[in-house]
Amino acid sequence: MRKYRISVNGQSYDVVVEELSAGGAAPAPVAAAPVAAAPQAAPAPASAPTVSGPVAGATSVKAPMPGTVLSFKVSEGQAVKQGDVILILEAMKMENEIVAPASGTIAALRVAPGSAVNTGDALVDIS
Repeated sequence: MRKYRISVNGQSYDVVVEELSAGGAAPAPVAAAPVAAAPQAAPAPASAPTVSGPVAGATSVKAPMPGTVLSFKVSEGQAVKQGDVILILEAMKMENEIVAPASGTIAALRVAPGSAVNTGDALVDIS
């Protein structure tokens, strides 16, 4: 048996783990005290945005880094000004506000909330 002390969100936990032999014995129980409550998932938005393809003549807002789209702050057809926050992109456990590069109207939301994106992927079209 091995004992470990781990820290989660400033709370220390003592954990006891039993090592298994190479013979493949049944999984050993893991004990930890105290037990922290599991985080609750955020409720789904009342109306999810429609994901659409590219819009001709529109400016595409592209992902500046790989991450996960957490939420949109705009909807299709909404007018935005340069600098308005249009979506929240989580990257490396940080929430990053992605802003409109120019004034215009949201022509299309190109990804769904919760989608993983790579650098350069189109997120929103503004016309």
